Amino acid sequence: MRHKRSKAYRKLMAMYAMSFGFRQPYQVLVDSEMCKTSVSQKMDFLAQVETVLVGTVKLMITQCCIHELYLQGKSQQPAVDLAKTFERRKCNHKEPIPGDECIASVVGETNKHRYVVASQSHPLRVGLRAIPGVPIVHINRAVMILEPASDITMRAKQLAEQDSLGPSSSEKAALHAATPQVEPVKKKKKGPKGPNPLSVKKKVAKPTIQEEKKKPNSSVAAQTTSAEVGGKRKRTGGEDVDGVVENSQPKHKRRRRHKRGSQPAEEPDV
Repeated sequence: MRHKRSKAYRKLMAMYAMSFGFRQPYQVLVDSEMCKTSVSQKMDFLAQVETVLVGTVKLMITQCCIHELYLQGKSQQPAVDLAKTFERRKCNHKEPIPGDECIASVVGETNKHRYVVASQSHPLRVGLRAIPGVPIVHINRAVMILEPASDITMRAKQLAEQDSLGPSSSEKAALHAATPQVEPVKKKKKGPKGPNPLSVKKKVAKPTIQEEKKKPNSSVAAQTTSAEVGGKRKRTGGEDVDGVVENSQPKHKRRRRHKRGSQPAEEPDV
């Protein structure tokens, strides 16, 4: 095997080991067509499988696949002899069924038991590519090949990596219990904004009926206000400035007293 291919196979099996839990010795399910091809190509089947998977393996075959080899007659006796050297895998089928259906039922929908499938059946390999985490081996022109991982297998690998990086279910429960519950902040509804309260004219409260009754007459209040602003009121009739009634007769003027020794000068006769 070339060094470049061997390195790719090593990386691929390391990915299966890390993401899907494969361990040595790898359990390899072999079908009847693979036994016939390996005998016709005169291959050392066990050594080739271990080289491709880069590790120790345990070869297994179901009773239904051996029954298929028996039905093909004595011409396939070398393939039958090779199959008898493998470990029997119980498939729990009371009556023999085709080998492809038997291997598909043993692998299941999730490959719970982590089988590596060695098959020459193309329809079986196409069906197994839809199951995540199933390494597939086949022979192409006397060369054993490990198929690259399918798209479904790569998606399952990415999901497994994300789950391993995040907290486990028990850790999530502990974090949820330790974290205090905080009410979510309500977002303000966006809409038309109101006017600036500083630029809005304040509303004047309308006076009530009782307040209007308490206020004095408006005409009297206006006269009083105009009088206070204009100054003194004009004197009328017999009223004094302070509102005291005065006599209509004029008052006598008070004569000025002269000092002693000074007499008024006589007026000259005309």
